[in-house]
Amino acid sequence: MIVHKVTDPEFIPYGKVLEGYDLQEIIKKMEDTPLPEDSTVYVPSDKNLEALAIAEEFRCRAYGGLPIQIGYCNGNNHKLNALEYHRCSEVNVAATDMILLLGRQQDIAGDYTYDTSKAEAFLVPAGTAIEVYATSLHYAPCNGGEGGFRCVVVLPEGTNTDIDFNVASEGEDKLMTAKNKWLIAHPEAGIEGAFQGLKGENLTI
Repeated sequence: MIVHKVTDPEFIPYGKVLEGYDLQEIIKKMEDTPLPEDSTVYVPSDKNLEALAIAEEFRCRAYGGLPIQIGYCNGNNHKLNALEYHRCSEVNVAATDMILLLGRQQDIAGDYTYDTSKAEAFLVPAGTAIEVYATSLHYAPCNGGEGGFRCVVVLPEGTNTDIDFNVASEGEDKLMTAKNKWLIAHPEAGIEGAFQGLKGENLTI
């Protein structure tokens, strides 16, 4: 599989590199977050990250003053497993090299399935901040080198937290697995309760 860089023109439909943010403090703080050896961990909101000065900059510059949460996704991963989307952009900061597997929401079929052959891979070098557009399908990063990955995840407050309202089991609603999170899983991933709509190879990096 070809691995593009986020500075390549192929990334333009999916997002953009964010410039002018001082990332040194938050990348250093990410060293204190856990990194599983054979799995991934996702924490939507981490108070230590949210206490940093850059949190206010993300809130004002990246999200126009809306309340935000700053968490992380860390671990070791080489598989696609699933793709998700939100009703908003997501900001990622690569504390280590990492690879994102991305697709386009517009390529989801009418029955909410998605052909994994349409996904593309992008290297996000350590020290890079990116915006991933709302229409971009994404999931946990893959390793960009030895030793796993660490990724800062910035989203509007409440995203990816437990659903506390009624959700229908039909149409797009059946994809919702958390607040502001619509997910399509690959059957091989064995994600309990998720709609298994990824068709084709469970892509491996």
